[in-house]
Amino acid sequence: MKIEDLMTRRVVTVGFDDTLKTIKEIFEQAGFHHVLVVEDRRLEGVVSDRDLLRALSPFIDSVVETHRDVGTLSKRVHQIMSRKPITLEPHADVTEAIQLFLTHPISCIPVVDSEFRPVGIVSWRDVLKVCAGASRPDCDCVAKDAVHKS
Repeated sequence: MKIEDLMTRRVVTVGFDDTLKTIKEIFEQAGFHHVLVVEDRRLEGVVSDRDLLRALSPFIDSVVETHRDVGTLSKRVHQIMSRKPITLEPHADVTEAIQLFLTHPISCIPVVDSEFRPVGIVSWRDVLKVCAGASRPDCDCVAKDAVHKS
């Protein structure tokens, strides 16, 4: 199975200078767990919901929130993003994604075209769905073999 068959094509992108408030709103409204950071349409980084949680004050939106807590929402994306993300191209096999998830501490893999522009994203959950389908007797998927090689 190819990455393009299971990737999410609807990606949300932000710029280096967007604020963490913007990212927080995207995560709350869209239900995404990752946003891609682009400059001139080229992928430059990734911000996960966990990156955001680490960067924000835990007192945001609470009764004990202070001005300093709210100030953490003014930080910029470039201050917390993961740079040089591990990527795949749409024609890559799902087994390549499995190996990347097993060997790197990542929760998503941006999918890019030949000019390094994002065209999709694959999360470990997307891959697990494929593997769960592969465990059915009527499913002929190479993901089963990749999981057992580790």
